Amino acid sequence: MGFLHLFIVNKSGGLILHRPLGPAAPKIGTNEWLRIGSTFHSLHAIAAEASPVKLPGNKNPAGADDGIEEIEGGGVILKCLQTRTGIKFVLTAEPGTPDLDSVLREIYVLYSDCALKDPFYELEMPIRCELFTLAVDGLIQRLESGVKVR
Repeated sequence: MGFLHLFIVNKSGGLILHRPLGPAAPKIGTNEWLRIGSTFHSLHAIAAEASPVKLPGNKNPAGADDGIEEIEGGGVILKCLQTRTGIKFVLTAEPGTPDLDSVLREIYVLYSDCALKDPFYELEMPIRCELFTLAVDGLIQRLESGVKVR
């Protein structure tokens, strides 16, 4: 059990952050990360349009707008949290890693508290905020040591 990668995709499909979260995370180059981010954004949009099921609380009266929330296979789980502003927080982990939803919500809170309050951060641009990086690292270390997320 363990976390592998975190990547954040803006509402236009651009990758604004990618981080390995553990020693078992595969080494992936920057160009591949850019491709992964934009491909996931496209697949998420297609899934939202093609979904025949309208989930409760859906804001699109014509159909589903939730897109991909979880993919599991090949020894990895991919979990996605899309915010109201369209930013996608995507976490990959080994099967059996608990509370991925809570971890994604906590990362979103850290993004709101650290990156968005940074006067030098511009929306939709890559996140280069050391406070956010340290907060995510601290969260992952707490979780790996067995402390529950709120």
